[in-house]
Amino acid sequence: MTERVVIVGAGMGGLVSALLLAHRGVEVVVVESHATAGGKIHTMNTGTAVVDAGPTVMTMRWVFDDIMRSVGTQLDKELHLTPLTVLARHFWPDGSHMDLCADPEESEAEVERLAGSMEAARFRRFCARARALHDSLEGPFMRGDTPHMARLMAQLGPSGLAQLTQLGPMRSLWQQLMREFNDPRLRQLFGRYATYCGSSPWEAPATLMLIAQVEMDGVWSIDGGMQTLAEVLVWLAQQRGARFVFGQKCEEIVVRQDEVYGVRLASGELLAASAVIYNGEVGALRVGALGRSVQRAVPSQKPPPSLSALTWGLHTPRQDLALDRHNVFFQDDYASEFEDIFDAQRLPRTPTVYVCAQDRPQADLQEPRERLFCLVNAPAWGDQPADPGEIDQCEQTSFEFLQRMGLNLHQAARTRTTPQQFHQRFPHSAGALYGQATHGWMSIFSRPGARTPVKGLYLAGGGVHPGPGVPMAALSGIKAAEAVLANLASTSRSRPGVTSGGMSMP
Repeated sequence: MTERVVIVGAGMGGLVSALLLAHRGVEVVVVESHATAGGKIHTMNTGTAVVDAGPTVMTMRWVFDDIMRSVGTQLDKELHLTPLTVLARHFWPDGSHMDLCADPEESEAEVERLAGSMEAARFRRFCARARALHDSLEGPFMRGDTPHMARLMAQLGPSGLAQLTQLGPMRSLWQQLMREFNDPRLRQLFGRYATYCGSSPWEAPATLMLIAQVEMDGVWSIDGGMQTLAEVLVWLAQQRGARFVFGQKCEEIVVRQDEVYGVRLASGELLAASAVIYNGEVGALRVGALGRSVQRAVPSQKPPPSLSALTWGLHTPRQDLALDRHNVFFQDDYASEFEDIFDAQRLPRTPTVYVCAQDRPQADLQEPRERLFCLVNAPAWGDQPADPGEIDQCEQTSFEFLQRMGLNLHQAARTRTTPQQFHQRFPHSAGALYGQATHGWMSIFSRPGARTPVKGLYLAGGGVHPGPGVPMAALSGIKAAEAVLANLASTSRSRPGVTSGGMSMP
C-alpha cells in the first residue's frame, strides 16, 4: 500500500513538498481553496493587462537549483531566468538616486557618487561584514531545522560566534546601520531590508543585514512572471503523480487517537492520510479554525503580526522616468512610516513607495503602455472594518508623491488591494503578508518548524522556519518533506518507494 500525504495549501512551501514527495513515490494530494497555485504569489488584472501582484523578487537561486536537481531536472530547463545587473534603483525627494548593482564594485562606485569616498569605504566594510554573517548563518539557520539558541550557538562554532559578537546581535538593524553609515540615505536604503520580513528596522535584529549578501549573490526575473514558477512546480509534481484539488477548502484536519487521520473538505469528503502538511496561515491553527485537535500544533501565544500592504496593479502610459525593474521611492521622514504602522496602527502619512516596473529593464521597450506594481507598507488590521477615507487618502498621498518624483500615473488603469482584501484571501492573517514580525533578536527562534506536537502533522510556508519570502518558504517545504519521509520510513521500513534520508541537498 502506498502512503498518502495530503498537503493543505498550494503555496510555495506546499508545492515544493508535493514535488519532492511525489518524486519519492509517495501518493500526494494537494488541496487548495483558490483556483490557482502560488499562495502569496498571484496576479491581478487591471482590465487591460495582467500584473504580478505578490512577491516580485527572485533571490537565492541555489534553493531552486537544488530542488530541480533532486527531482532529476534543471532549473534552466524548466524556466527562463534573467539575472539583473541593477538589483534596485532608489530615489529621494532631493533629486538624488542610486543603483544597487549585482557587481559590488559598481555598487561601491554608486555609493561614492551619491555620498562620497568615505561612505564608499564604509559600504565596502559593511559588505564584508554582511558576507561573513551570511556565511556563518546560511548553514545552521537557513538550511537547518527549527533553531534553538543553544543548538545554533554550537553549530556556529568559534568563528560564527565571533561574527555575531562583533555585530552585537541585540542591536536593532537601525542601530547597526547608524554605526555603519553617516549618510541617512544609505541607512534608509539598507534599513529597507527589515521590510523584506515585514518588520520595522527600528525593531528588527541587526542580523538582517545579511540580506545584503543574499541580494549580491544574485537577483533574477522570470519570463512570464513569478506565477510561472508556481505553475512549473505544479506541472512537475503532476508528472510524478501528485494530484491537485483546486477550489476546495479544508474544513478540518481530522485527528483520531492523538494522530492525524486525514483532512475533511468543505464538500464533506474525508481524505484519509498518513500525514498532513499544512501550508497555510499559522494563526488558523492557533484559533482552532481547522479543528480544536490541532490547536496545540503551534504555540498558543499570538506573536506580533508583520506588515500588510496597500498595493496597486497599473497599466500606464510608458513613463519618461528612468525606471529599472525594482524601484524604491523614499520620503524624508523614514521613522514616521513605522511609527504610524506599528505604534499608531494607521496607514503611513509619508509612505515609502516600491514600484516594480515589470516590462523593464529592456532597453528596447517600445510599447506605448507598461505594467507597474506599486506597494505601500500598511498595518495588519485587515480583520477590522476598512476606513475607505483613510485608504483613499493614502492612495492620493502616494500617487501625488510619485508624481513629484517624476511618475505620472493618473491615466493608468489600476486595481487596488487593501489589507482587508489580503485578510479575505488569507483568512486568519489579519492581512499580514510575512507571518509574524521579526522584532527583537529572539524572534528568529520563535517561528514553528516543520514538526509539530501533533503526530503526523507538519508545517510549511512563510509563517514557519526559516521565514518569509519565496526561497525561504521553499526551504520550509524541503524540511517538511524530509520530516514526512523520515516518519514514513520509521513506521514502515519495507514499504517500496518510501525511504529515509534527505533530498540530496548540498
